[in-house]
Amino acid sequence: MAEDPFALAELKRATVSAEWELAPGATTEDDAIRQLYAERPHVLVVFGSFPTLVERALEAYPSLRVISDRATPGAVTVGSLEQVRVAVKPSNGPGGPVRA
Repeated sequence: MAEDPFALAELKRATVSAEWELAPGATTEDDAIRQLYAERPHVLVVFGSFPTLVERALEAYPSLRVISDRATPGAVTVGSLEQVRVAVKPSNGPGGPVRA
């Protein structure tokens, strides 16, 4: 999730990895929620001020890993796009995100 199509494209370029698939992405909270229910991702990356989205996502899927560019309750905060890929990959194993 990002605030506009340009920011979303940058975020997707920073996040892409052969270890996991990316969802289409969203620029509105309603689109993000629809994708959340349809795709059931392991990780939600939110760049921009979307605290309600994070709250709704964690309410629906408490084990969802959320990564954000700003301090948001329930989210792991990263300081730059370059840190997103590292934050997505779990530190306790060799693989990408897995369903519990």
